Amino acid sequence: MTVRGRGVQSVEIAGRILEALMGAGRAAMLRDLAAEAAITPAQAHAYLVSLRKLGLVEQDGASGRYRLGPFALRLGLARLRGLDPLRMAAETIGQLSDQLDLMVAITVWGDHGPTVVQVHEAATQVHANVRAGTVFSLTGTATGWVFAAFAAPALVEDMIAAELANPAHSQRVAAGMRLEDVREMVARVRETGYASTAGAPVPGVSAISAPVFDHGGQIQFVVTAIGPSGLVDLSPDSTQIAAILAYANALSRGLGAERGPVRTSPPLASAPWPAVSPCDARR
Repeated sequence: MTVRGRGVQSVEIAGRILEALMGAGRAAMLRDLAAEAAITPAQAHAYLVSLRKLGLVEQDGASGRYRLGPFALRLGLARLRGLDPLRMAAETIGQLSDQLDLMVAITVWGDHGPTVVQVHEAATQVHANVRAGTVFSLTGTATGWVFAAFAAPALVEDMIAAELANPAHSQRVAAGMRLEDVREMVARVRETGYASTAGAPVPGVSAISAPVFDHGGQIQFVVTAIGPSGLVDLSPDSTQIAAILAYANALSRGLGAERGPVRTSPPLASAPWPAVSPCDARR
């Protein structure tokens, strides 16, 4: 997230040290933190003394290595308690919808499966009956495939089995599929970080879906862009797919996830999305 205005350089340097500690994932040596923060070891030592006084950093007495301190943990927990994931998404999906000129839906796991809770219409009309309360199938929709790939197996296994046993109920896409086909599709979605459907289950309508994770790595909801097939680019270098992944990544980072859905091609930098924070969502 880019913040404009003049700041305090020393605070920003301290932030770089804290970021280096967070990225290390374990106790780190002084010289490594200094290198990561782009300062000298002597400077890093002075900052670490102050950060230790605040409880943001602590030092292991035996090894001399540094790690995040108890106050850093309390700050993280305070942020997590104040998060409202669905509100963060609801306040920002309009921007994604306008950027793509596609309908965007937010779907959570409900009592009957993937259930739409938010929809933002695009200027381009979509001939698909998608509204709050709509329930998607797992093996018949892009949204469903993302849940099938990333939700806890205990949540999805019975529903997948039921859809395979009754393809007509799973919006036709599961017709003729075997369990091996489902496993192959799930593996593909996990590898690419997204799912897509072309002209199905509604003819002439395509969709792209990506998951949003929380700090524990659990899927919170799915972001899905929906539009006429002629306007939805499902090619390997699709900037629409990159934009949706970038948006899902930003929301995941805002919820404390270490990483969201990732795809190597095209790079997410080709369709950047600003970091999304609770403060941004409430403006």
